Amino acid sequence: MSLAAEVGEALKARGEKVAVAESSSGGLISAALLSVPGASAYYLGGAVVYTPKARVMLMEIPREALEGMRSASEPYAMLLARTARERFGATWGLSETGAAGPTGNGYGDAAGHTCIAVSGPVEMAFTLETGESDRAANMNAFAAAALEMLKRAMA
Repeated sequence: MSLAAEVGEALKARGEKVAVAESSSGGLISAALLSVPGASAYYLGGAVVYTPKARVMLMEIPREALEGMRSASEPYAMLLARTARERFGATWGLSETGAAGPTGNGYGDAAGHTCIAVSGPVEMAFTLETGESDRAANMNAFAAAALEMLKRAMA
């Protein structure tokens, strides 16, 4: 939560806004950002895009937009981050998509695999492999890594 407070204070000081699209972190990124008093000054909204149906219903990303990419990949994470930024009119879009565990996903990724992306004045994406199968620990690690990436992008 201290990382979220640091990011939140920086967003407020800069007058910038963030929108979140997360999957296997299950809303923890948004919860952390919203735990900061005054979060309404920088947090515009978010979605837990956990299923293909959620991707269509919450983000309005059609199947055709996924040509040549799969979920739990850096290109897909970037698509989510860009879409969140654009749909909410935010300065920053932050996304996460992966496999929290205790088993891997249908794409062959092991538990503890996630891809995180930031879209805004700076764009970046990376893949994190925790090597752990503990679902709750991975969810927390994914959320912390996403917030750390946003902090780095804002630097």
